[in-house]
Amino acid sequence: MEWEALARELSQTTETKIVLLVIDGVGGLPVDGKTELETARKPNLDDLAKRGVCGVSDPVMMGITPGSGPAHLALFGYDPLRHQLGRGILEALGSGVEVGRNDLVARGNFATVRGGLVVDRRAGRIPTEENVRICGYLNTHLPRHDGVEVRVFPGKEHRFVTRFTSEGLADALSDADPQKEGALPVPTAPLVPEAAKASAVVNRFLDDVAAVLAGEAKANAALLRGFSKFPSIPTMQELFKVRPAAIANYPMYKGLAKILGMEVMDVGSETTDLFDALEKNWAGYDFFYIHYKKTDSAGEDGKFAAKIAAIEVLDPFIPRLLALKPDVLVVTSDHSTPALLKGHSWHPNPFVLVSPTAGTDDVAAFTERACAKGILGRFRSISAMPLMLAHALKLKKYGA
Repeated sequence: MEWEALARELSQTTETKIVLLVIDGVGGLPVDGKTELETARKPNLDDLAKRGVCGVSDPVMMGITPGSGPAHLALFGYDPLRHQLGRGILEALGSGVEVGRNDLVARGNFATVRGGLVVDRRAGRIPTEENVRICGYLNTHLPRHDGVEVRVFPGKEHRFVTRFTSEGLADALSDADPQKEGALPVPTAPLVPEAAKASAVVNRFLDDVAAVLAGEAKANAALLRGFSKFPSIPTMQELFKVRPAAIANYPMYKGLAKILGMEVMDVGSETTDLFDALEKNWAGYDFFYIHYKKTDSAGEDGKFAAKIAAIEVLDPFIPRLLALKPDVLVVTSDHSTPALLKGHSWHPNPFVLVSPTAGTDDVAAFTERACAKGILGRFRSISAMPLMLAHALKLKKYGA
């Protein structure tokens, strides 16, 4: 019996509460002998490691570098090899974009192209206000072709969502993003014959954007990836009988939470806003997902010191979690983002679980190497959910 069927059979509703704090991309690689976690001053995270049981987790499997979508799906108890969600639908729903039956959506970056090459995939991380202006300009100046409706929706900084509306738009498309700088822009290509129409629509859009934004200093091109339509996937309520809430302030993570049936809290952009929302809504839910983004952003930018600083900013908020006395508290990451690599990596995530039913091990620090010596060992991230449910006494006995 597979895990999802088992979860439907064994899950039960209880009054116990679970908190899952995801420190995005927190895992790293050593620089001058120490990782970001090993260098940071983080007494509260280290204290958590002493209070609970530790291990390290692989989001997909050993050696596979995950995107944020599959990495989070695994943490929430869904097999990322079975459920493949496009980044576009996550970003769209998280941004409040309505997605209908004839809609194809994609996650976009504004980028800088000079001399025919992509010189900055994030257009210098333009301010969100600039993004709003540019999207508004595109929506009024992009030509319309063959009855296909196209609209762009601004996100944070350089990010945006594109929605294409027409019949017959399949989502089996390759990314229109070279994924590196100093490379030529790449068109999308159909992965199945049925996606030929969508491919032509998308590539014409990319050409139109380049023409309309030719006068922009930084955001003069668009890169698209994660083409997707609305998925069919069971909710967390259906599988695990929990009342889940998501506390996140980036669209992609809010979008995934909505697909899985979580109630998405409206929170501000500061770290304290995450914990204010948790405390305010504590009585209404029994599963809380909290997402902290700053560690991942610093890692992707290759800023080792900034990632250390982001860890140290978060650490003083840990006592606020403990003050609520959750029955299960897990602190981990969706994936590693070493500043040394300037991107996601295949390295396992440090993981700590604190619960009255968990006991302790000999781990004394929340770091990659220390957690790897913990009692939980090395495991796939999809096991995080059954562990949390079990320690919250939300799983019945299996078999006679």
